[in-house]
Amino acid sequence: MSAAEDPNLKGLYPFLHGKKQDPSSMNAALLESVAQKSAHHHKVVDEFFAKNGQEVVATAGAIADVYRRNGRLFTMGNGGSSCDAAHVAVEFLHPVTAGRVALTAIDLTADRTMMSAVANDVGFQHVFVRQVIAQARRGDGLVGLSTSGNSDNLVKAFVKAKEMGVITIGLAGMSGGEMAKVGLDHCLVVETDSIHRVQECHVIIYHILWDLVHTLLADNRGSLAVSQ
Repeated sequence: MSAAEDPNLKGLYPFLHGKKQDPSSMNAALLESVAQKSAHHHKVVDEFFAKNGQEVVATAGAIADVYRRNGRLFTMGNGGSSCDAAHVAVEFLHPVTAGRVALTAIDLTADRTMMSAVANDVGFQHVFVRQVIAQARRGDGLVGLSTSGNSDNLVKAFVKAKEMGVITIGLAGMSGGEMAKVGLDHCLVVETDSIHRVQECHVIIYHILWDLVHTLLADNRGSLAVSQ
């Protein structure tokens, strides 16, 4: 069936077929769209955690070990995933739950001067690797988020980070892309082609990681507390 013949599209876009929208039919179609998207969201999330629950726990353990060694967490991403990278960093820097300590986390997407300078001078694929080389040290952690897993600037930063002894953690979607092929210490892949569902699941993953990390560090709170 062609797109022009699809009755669902005719209902949503009647003007394409020389007709005006019927408000009642439009509302019913939109409600059905909401229900389908919500159901798909829950399906993707449930399937991810059913398959990857133990790896999420292991990833939280790796981040907790970074902090036990007095290491720092770096985050990176592009586009919408750059917003997620910032979100990950602020969760650790500014815990919203009483009694949980602030932990060092650095968002590598935050410095637009650095990123635009590197992109202009040597190419956008180097905007994160240059920062990793300059700032990261053995025992630190690097979290990268990509809906496709194919972001070249993330992959290059991950490869260099592994050479430097930095713990590498990827959150990807679809099949995991190149991020799943470079031997990350932990790679959490949300297996769906929907970019929106990948991003939604990523938010849940890093919120759970944050919570698990603080649970694992409960006995270390005194030594980890940041001076006020």
